[in-house]
Amino acid sequence: MSTIALPRIIQGGMGIAVSDWRLAHAVSSLGQLGVVSGTAIDSVFVRRLQDGDPGGHVRRAMAAFPMPGVAEQVLKRWFRPEGRAPGEKYRELSMYKQVVSKLRQQTTMMAMFVEVWLAKEGHGNPVGVNLLTKIQLPNLALLYGAMLAGVDYVLMGAGIPKEVPGALDAMAEHRAASMKLDVEGLGAAETEVFSLDPRQYWDVPAPALTRPMFLAIIASNSLGTMLARKASGRVDGFIVEGPTAGGHNAPPRGAATYNEIGEPIYGERDVVDFPKLAELGLPFWIAGGAGSPDGLRAALAAGAAGIQVGTLFAYCDESGLAAPYKRSVLEHALKGDVTVYTDPNASPTGFPFKVVDWGGNVADLDKRKRICDLGYLRVAYKTEEGKVGYRCPSEPVDQYVKKGGAEPETTGRRCLCNALMSNVGLAQVREDGVEEPPLLTSGDDLLAIPEFLQGRAHYSARDVLDYLLGTRRTD
Repeated sequence: MSTIALPRIIQGGMGIAVSDWRLAHAVSSLGQLGVVSGTAIDSVFVRRLQDGDPGGHVRRAMAAFPMPGVAEQVLKRWFRPEGRAPGEKYRELSMYKQVVSKLRQQTTMMAMFVEVWLAKEGHGNPVGVNLLTKIQLPNLALLYGAMLAGVDYVLMGAGIPKEVPGALDAMAEHRAASMKLDVEGLGAAETEVFSLDPRQYWDVPAPALTRPMFLAIIASNSLGTMLARKASGRVDGFIVEGPTAGGHNAPPRGAATYNEIGEPIYGERDVVDFPKLAELGLPFWIAGGAGSPDGLRAALAAGAAGIQVGTLFAYCDESGLAAPYKRSVLEHALKGDVTVYTDPNASPTGFPFKVVDWGGNVADLDKRKRICDLGYLRVAYKTEEGKVGYRCPSEPVDQYVKKGGAEPETTGRRCLCNALMSNVGLAQVREDGVEEPPLLTSGDDLLAIPEFLQGRAHYSARDVLDYLLGTRRTD
């Protein structure tokens, strides 16, 4: 175990750029663990540059990137000093494949470096990064970029991150790392991998790196036990995420059953035995429905090191969620006019996904023309020619079926990639001039947020920590 003092509060690594560097910086500066989201951060990065990089923060961090010459190449390709013209589309990065160009990987490394570097700027406290195991192909470049910026914690769930600890061990020494690529249709004896060899990216001596602590996000005792005993390297702790947490939830164990409005029903098999988990001798934090002083006290009483909190931070002033959406959701919440629905079909991953509905906004997604141009949630499959192809249940139905996908798998699917970019004010503009609609996600705690607000229209990350830690100011 590291000698780093364990935080009581871990700020959730939410969505695409909801947990951005500003939020993580605010939380870490106050002594708890701020976490940046690495999901699609490469696309966030190039869109910020195309919008002119207001304040110059991105370029300031790029100047600290240690690989010579990369910043100049990236700026030449993506930076627009005056920003985009009204109604102008964003230019897109090429979608990830099993093998991509050197500059494509470096752009991803730099994007993650920038986010972590800015979150750490001006204080000496730890910062974490959250990645989705399910989005496999960018992860090695993202992890390496985060390590170049000195990231202290890596948090990963939405899958089984068994191979991540070993990859961290290798890349901390600038050694090559590989992971198994999940490919549908492979034979039992067939294996595909994706790799990153850091030594291929340096023309100068590489800087010394520190291996960050690794926290696996789990939803069951069995997964925690397996990772503690069989992961490819050291696991430093767990975040135990229950089904009331926002974003992706683990599916219920056993045969699927649904309530009267179509949400998956969770049962006793989905409850984690905390005393049994504690027997593994690793610290853990409880997430999902724990974002209150009572939740923190209950977690500590159960043997946890603390809690992970998402929803309260998602709607604070410093989060990356676009201000009009924050304001509108909070206004509707104060009136009791907001619902959180666990949609079993919305995510292309097949994992249940929490969707916020305030004022009927979700209906806008039904009018959206299907298009897949970001591709983070595509899955790899074996083509008839024996090669690796990529498909997504949220892409145009005819394209998905042509690639061997089953048409029923497309029913109810949403393009989370584009919707979550819209959530943070980086919506793509389509040919008809209409912007991609948002799709907000929150934990069930959103329904109780009026009690926390106490009539306020907005609040800060400090307000959240004061509330959780019992130091709430009365002035």
